[in-house]
Amino acid sequence: SVFNRKTGEPPLINGWIPYLGKALIFRKDAYKFLLDQQKKFGDIFTVHIAGRYITFIMDPFQYVYVIRNSKQLEFHEFANKMASKTFDYPALSKGKFPELKENLHRIYQYLQGKPLDIISDHMMKNLQDIFEWKCSQATDWETEKMYKFCCSVMFEASFVTLYGRVPAADGHKVISEIRDKFIKFDASFPYLAANIPIELLGATKKVRKELIHHFLLQNMTKWLGGSKVVQARQDIFEKYELLGDYDKAAHHFAFLWASVGNTIPATFWAMYYLLRHPEALAAVRDEIDHLLQSTGQKRGPTYNIHLTREQLDNLVYLESALNESLRMCSSSMNIRISQEDFVLKLEGNQEVVLRKGDWIALYPQILHMDPEVYEDPKEYKFDRYIENGKKKTTFYKAGRKLKYFLMPFGSGISMCPGRFLAMNEMKMFLFILLSHFDVELAENKAVRLDNSRMGLGILLPDVDIAFRYKLRS
Repeated sequence: SVFNRKTGEPPLINGWIPYLGKALIFRKDAYKFLLDQQKKFGDIFTVHIAGRYITFIMDPFQYVYVIRNSKQLEFHEFANKMASKTFDYPALSKGKFPELKENLHRIYQYLQGKPLDIISDHMMKNLQDIFEWKCSQATDWETEKMYKFCCSVMFEASFVTLYGRVPAADGHKVISEIRDKFIKFDASFPYLAANIPIELLGATKKVRKELIHHFLLQNMTKWLGGSKVVQARQDIFEKYELLGDYDKAAHHFAFLWASVGNTIPATFWAMYYLLRHPEALAAVRDEIDHLLQSTGQKRGPTYNIHLTREQLDNLVYLESALNESLRMCSSSMNIRISQEDFVLKLEGNQEVVLRKGDWIALYPQILHMDPEVYEDPKEYKFDRYIENGKKKTTFYKAGRKLKYFLMPFGSGISMCPGRFLAMNEMKMFLFILLSHFDVELAENKAVRLDNSRMGLGILLPDVDIAFRYKLRS
């Protein structure tokens, strides 16, 4: 039922179980639920979900008014609460840890500009080493499960790039043990994010503790050649006496999750769609071969390929194909929390009356799947983001140009600070894969999106699929 509230407050949609509100229906298929409400109530409505009042703004032309109002509409406090619970470190309270949040935020400069080039170069080298190690045995066709393959390569490359090499003779083994625990923890992530106590999630608590122990200082100091960004984080943690050794380790673990939790499934989808669409695969491979030829670089596992930022940026087909898979598989909810009772002014003289503590949410998947913006949105079109051989950045709805048309990394103050590194590493993964190997699907089955992470980032596949690869002749 819908109750009209104070003047100017959007229509409220209540569930029949008071506390759960619409949580159960929303969990099942948020996308469909929101579209249904939009048909009934228009572009702005409030949903009561599990004790919270969340106002959804469905019109992409209104996004900018929410994003711009970062004074009244806060994000970090919510993110901090959720992360400290999920990853088991103490909340970043101003009293206890003055300026810790700001100090950690400043470190993201290591993931942009010149420092980004350095970390990307390391990532490229590490990816090549891992591919070479994986593929030294691939004299003939090798068959593997695709998600497992992406997970193993991306996890190790990210780990070694950020935290350094594990010098033991069985370095690969140590990292794959951490990876297996990580996958177990990650399977419970949606439940932790939904505030379900970890005690109810089987072995998750034990697994999380073991993972965090890997990042205790005595273990991390053994790793060789870690990144500036992790080093800078360590230096900051050292300044806070109230932060225990376990707490610091938990922060490092959270950073690992942030680095791979979404890039692994995103890499899988990019690869899956390319292999599903031979004309896309051919176009991207062509572009890669052309770049190698024009820079006089040889392909093959024994040659080190070096790519500058310009070269990576100019791979327009690769970027478009990657963006297209992100459009189809990302499902992040952009949340802001009202810091006071206030009236949010929107375009067209619309106003939303908000109470302190109310949530505002943007759900870009609605935009990504809007047939007015993207023709045949359910179809994968690898060149959707290309026009006359150049990057296409103008998209329209109802004849008006959109400021925001692709939002896999969030928006405004909640935008992912690692997005440039993430894009680079996914491009590099595909670059090495396609320049070194012939790849093809080894079974013909549909892989669908698993909706259990709706609102939390990149959706996982519902099943894994076999593919095969061999060295290109």
